[in-house]
Amino acid sequence: MLFVLGLAAVIWGIGVLMKVPRRQRLILIAVLWALVVIEHLVLPAGHPLRLATGGSAQVWLSLGLVAAVIAAYRAGLGRLRQRALPKPVAPATQAFRPAELDRYARHILLREIGGPGQRRLKDARVLVIGAGGLGAPALLYLAASGAGTIGVIDDDLVETSNLQRQVIHTDARIGLPKVQSARDAMRALNPFIEVRPYQRRLDAALAADLFSDYDLILDGSDNFDTRYLANRTAVALAKPLIAAAITQWEGQISLYHPAGGGPCYECVFPVRPAPGMVPSCAEAGVAAPLPGVLGSMMALEAVKFLTGAGDSLRGRLLLFDGLHGENRSVTLHRRANCPVCGQARATDWTAPVSTP
Repeated sequence: MLFVLGLAAVIWGIGVLMKVPRRQRLILIAVLWALVVIEHLVLPAGHPLRLATGGSAQVWLSLGLVAAVIAAYRAGLGRLRQRALPKPVAPATQAFRPAELDRYARHILLREIGGPGQRRLKDARVLVIGAGGLGAPALLYLAASGAGTIGVIDDDLVETSNLQRQVIHTDARIGLPKVQSARDAMRALNPFIEVRPYQRRLDAALAADLFSDYDLILDGSDNFDTRYLANRTAVALAKPLIAAAITQWEGQISLYHPAGGGPCYECVFPVRPAPGMVPSCAEAGVAAPLPGVLGSMMALEAVKFLTGAGDSLRGRLLLFDGLHGENRSVTLHRRANCPVCGQARATDWTAPVSTP
């Protein structure tokens, strides 16, 4: 028996010197044990080899049983220790590069956003309609905030008159498509995001397919055709819609989301104004910082919605008066007879669309 134990010690020692993995050394010793047991079971009683190795298989079977119990105990103890340890929770920021963690540090420090909220921003897909006055600051702040995928649709080119308020464009990019100019600005600001430019009009044939690829829609268009189309498409797909509008010194913004319990845009504005009642910026003028204020509010509402921070503007219309420095909020309600989201919801609709 001592001979077998010595042989096992030699096997173990050689394995250590040759840096054989512990598991393989144990397997070799187990093979040795099995050979000894087989030898005792096969050879007749009194055989010299049996006598030299203990004389009886019972000794080795008992030894093997003790070893198995010890091994099972150690394995069970290891499992219990693993279960007793707190399960490592994968931090929301594990997919972030070190440069991103530094970039978004001020967001991560906010209790209402933190790492999980920043990860939700990184995973979010946001579509912005229009790369003009409202879209410009919204796009820049969405990019700076770390919204992972940002789509922008607009068919206009950058013009000199845009630069008074559309801060995403530059003099050097006059004549370029607005979506290309916006993409370049966003990518220059944050190379860790994906920007999807769509240089074309938003129309009924495109809207549903386009909206379905995004989690949140921001409407910064400047005409009612596009606003009604965006609203109806968003309602049909149960997508949240943040819409804002400006004129001269005033602006308004709300989050329209019937699927989340709020009204839709058409609940609040069931009838479009008569021609000439709401002049465009080109007709009535606009204070340069005003679209920056409302566009930044759009981005802020988007960040809040995507991260779950604070109270959104769902069910409220925020009115901003820049000339007199006043804000007020109006409570909104769904209309039961709304043709878009109410009981009288239309089953078929189309809408003419002009340039966002």
